[in-house]
Amino acid sequence: MTNYRWVICLMLFFATTVNYLDRQVLSLLQPILEEEFHWTDNDYGSITAVFSLFYAVSMLFAGRFVDRVGTKKGYAWSIAVWSLGAALHAVCGVVTERWVGLENAEALRLAQGADLVAQISMVSVTAFVVCRCVLALGEAGNFPAAIKATAEYFPKKDRAFATGIFNSGANVGAIVAPLTVPVMAELWGWETAFIVVGLVGFVWLGIWQFVYKRPEENTKMNAAERAYINQDIEADAAAGLVAAEAPARKMSFVECMKYRQTWAFAFGKFMTDGVWWFFLFWTPAYLKAQYGMVGTQIAWPIAVLYTITVFGSVFGGKFPTYFINRGMNPYAGRMRAMLIIAFFPLVVLLAQPLGYLSYWVPILLISVGASAHQAWSANIFSTVGDMFPRSAIATITGIGGMAGGLGSVFIQKGAGMLFTYSGDANLAFMGFEGKPAGYAIAFIFCAVAYVVAWCVMKALVPKYKPIADR
Repeated sequence: MTNYRWVICLMLFFATTVNYLDRQVLSLLQPILEEEFHWTDNDYGSITAVFSLFYAVSMLFAGRFVDRVGTKKGYAWSIAVWSLGAALHAVCGVVTERWVGLENAEALRLAQGADLVAQISMVSVTAFVVCRCVLALGEAGNFPAAIKATAEYFPKKDRAFATGIFNSGANVGAIVAPLTVPVMAELWGWETAFIVVGLVGFVWLGIWQFVYKRPEENTKMNAAERAYINQDIEADAAAGLVAAEAPARKMSFVECMKYRQTWAFAFGKFMTDGVWWFFLFWTPAYLKAQYGMVGTQIAWPIAVLYTITVFGSVFGGKFPTYFINRGMNPYAGRMRAMLIIAFFPLVVLLAQPLGYLSYWVPILLISVGASAHQAWSANIFSTVGDMFPRSAIATITGIGGMAGGLGSVFIQKGAGMLFTYSGDANLAFMGFEGKPAGYAIAFIFCAVAYVVAWCVMKALVPKYKPIADR
């Protein structure tokens, strides 16, 4: 048997790596941009919240778009748009300078007067929001296309493992970014970082055009590998389901929303996606607020954090096979694994109480929570393939992605408002004062979100019940 399916998985891995490189650049440059453009935490929260909102809305249509045009074209359009959006961030400083009538970045940084400072902040936030929206529009297609490609190239029993592998690209991107972005910013200016990561996406796009073909059209695969990929079709037929690849089957949004399975997946994403994005967007700001760390000082803690999360992504995706190989159906095995995984983020409750020991303590505890999220993510994505026909997978993934994006909107904007308020009002909570008190509150939500999500998902879909493709 040939193994070309793993070449496709490798391409999905690199695409997800680029995706998170582009996404994390802003959070790593936040301390620099905050100083240059006079941002508050609320301003930064607004930028990340609008990105999350636009990403959420775009996910709804991106999944439908990928199902309509196919995996190859859908992914190509997606990465082209988000790479362009990433590079566009580099012009935000120039736009702000021209708008307010100042000559360079140093003049922006040294600006005085409440009115001028407010104008700089408003214009720069608006410029970054526009660029983030372009980025979000393209990035919304990543996971619908990747999950659809996984369903096309892997049988159900291997999909969570394959998803875990390509999803670990998020961790690699989050590792590479703090090791490179601050260095580029210090040597050549923060604009360079946005341009470079944007160009990387176009390199991937060129390779994708030559590598990807549908399995039935791929001459680099033999019949044995195609038979392995399609092994679920006979089981589906025996259960009274029409072959999942039947071209006539198309689900409308209205029909998709009739199923409890859709709502279970969407709620699981709504409760938990924002936690991952909170860690991604706010951990550098947390290290600055709590420990006074800036620039390259943040690089190694962030790199260590996301190095640890690789293990959760890969092994978390493999975990359900332990139960599946012992006779449980894919959905039941996945839900059993997800229940166990949901308890690991509870350690984040200790991040602030034990943070006085060293900044490494919250970093390691957050890394456990982030690692658990990646394990959870690999499995919750795979529940879509367990329950829905292939022709609807990208659409359902898009609906769930929209729900996850909306959840992230509330968390990102709420976090920005909370941290600004806690700093201004010197909020007291659990023995902490100011912004550290705000972070203690945020960590509580991050810790319990997965247990809540699992309970609701289990209540909505207590047993394995696939949607018939007919």
